[in-house]
Amino acid sequence: MSNVAITVNGTLHTKEVEDRTLLVQFLRDHLGLTGTHVGCDTTQCGACTVIVDGKAVKSCTILAASIEGASVSTVEGLADGEKLHDVQAAFHEHHGLQCGFCTPGMIMASVNMIERHDGVLDEATVRHELEGNLCRCTGYHNIIKAVLSAAEKHRTAHAVAAE
Repeated sequence: MSNVAITVNGTLHTKEVEDRTLLVQFLRDHLGLTGTHVGCDTTQCGACTVIVDGKAVKSCTILAASIEGASVSTVEGLADGEKLHDVQAAFHEHHGLQCGFCTPGMIMASVNMIERHDGVLDEATVRHELEGNLCRCTGYHNIIKAVLSAAEKHRTAHAVAAE
């Protein structure tokens, strides 16, 4: 057993966990944050994608103890009260989900992608960067539209702020 201290969505959590506890288990079982989904347990589907210290990662293959002291963002930490994050709002507006199983991982990967590219994205880049996140329902068309819409909003907001 190890004591692990990880900041999740801005709150420091210190828990005693088995050394083999995966980050996805830490989030779901120890913190009750069930928005991060367990899909394949082999990093193939991306349903468990979260952001660790600014990088999108698949939490099903990372030991919680290995990220001691890290900062983790999950889908639960995106909204500001009732106000959805721009990516969440774009997924809703553009119907970028059907069953919703892949949605948290897609959203987290998209948030990270938009941040890394400062909102400057094209369809080819979005498709390439989401290759590691599987959706079995939508065929990606509406997901791509949602990401591009959120990226445009991000780019516009940052341009206005720079003026």
